[in-house]
Amino acid sequence: MAAVGSGGSTATAGPGAVSAGALEPGATTAGETAHRRLKYISLAVLVVQNASLILSIRYARTLPGDRFFATTAVVMAEVLKGLTCLLLLFAQKRGNVKHLVLFLHEAVLVQYMDTLKLAVPSLIYTLQNNLQYVAISNLPAATFQVTYQLKILTTALFSVLMLNRSLSRLQWASLLLLFTGVAIVQAQQAGSGGPRPLDQNPGVGLAAVVASCLSSGFAGVYFEKILKGSSGSVWLRNLQLGLFGTALGLVGLWWTEGTAVARRGFFFGYTPAVWGVVLNQAFGGLLVAVVVKYADNILKGFATSLSIVLSTVASIRLFGFHVDPLFALGAGLVIGAVYLYSLPRGAAKAIASASAPASGPCTHQQPPGQPPPPQLSSHHGDLSTEPFLPKSVLVK
Repeated sequence: MAAVGSGGSTATAGPGAVSAGALEPGATTAGETAHRRLKYISLAVLVVQNASLILSIRYARTLPGDRFFATTAVVMAEVLKGLTCLLLLFAQKRGNVKHLVLFLHEAVLVQYMDTLKLAVPSLIYTLQNNLQYVAISNLPAATFQVTYQLKILTTALFSVLMLNRSLSRLQWASLLLLFTGVAIVQAQQAGSGGPRPLDQNPGVGLAAVVASCLSSGFAGVYFEKILKGSSGSVWLRNLQLGLFGTALGLVGLWWTEGTAVARRGFFFGYTPAVWGVVLNQAFGGLLVAVVVKYADNILKGFATSLSIVLSTVASIRLFGFHVDPLFALGAGLVIGAVYLYSLPRGAAKAIASASAPASGPCTHQQPPGQPPPPQLSSHHGDLSTEPFLPKSVLVK
């Protein structure tokens, strides 16, 4: 028999072969099974990376003893990330040093304008990474994880202002729900009367996480705006970002903690837990960049929600975090908002139409015996329909 390929061409099937259209209901191909497995792996990686980074930073910053300099950890993460990307590019060139040098000379120096375009987002992300340490050092991990979802709100607002994108009514409602949930969690944090370490200031932590969300949203949208249509692999872009990030991180280190680092040493206070944080920052983001292409927007939203739950449970076990009804309400609103915002527009319209009253006689009825009209896709390959506004190839 003749089997129809994906491009519409026909091919003769061998003995015992079954065409794609002759598969029994419920049967799945090996490719579909592999893709489903990759999606579940992607979900696990996204959840573990999202939760473990925050928990590990909180753990390392609250350990008794000498506290490491956060600026040195940011610089080390950038160095390791850049070296990893350089090794991956070297592998892509099949170990040919000459080809790698010529490629980098062309991509970094000859096309210097593309390289310079990455200076601004790299500066902002270096600032963001330092702010994360300040925020997590002053807020419980679960509170930070919930509040940090404000980056969805800031990214959406910057995309509307800078890229002229439109959001659905459901997305606007979910952003309002997100803000309400974060406000409730922060009200719970401010009103909790429990003992608090003397070196932790929730006000400073809140200001740092809000500034981090603003910088994350602006840098992500700015990065997409200036590099739209430009060529370059994931590893090349992250190598360029690593170069700027290392240089800018060293400037920030010298400006804020230069004297203390010179007196005590670059690796002062480093323990296995601190190295775990650095490695998580350096390699966790690159790992997510590999698996994220297998995760759709619903899966990303689900991963974010699971990471909030995981961070909360781990905070209870590791740090004695107390979950009261107010925090549970706020976190629940944030989780629901993240899920609703991650829905594709087609699903959002379906929810809206299901909740709307029936239109009665004005409803269009399809005449019997005629094929239904073709359905328009909600994506068309346009980034403006992506509910999660990605940082393109950026890994931070």
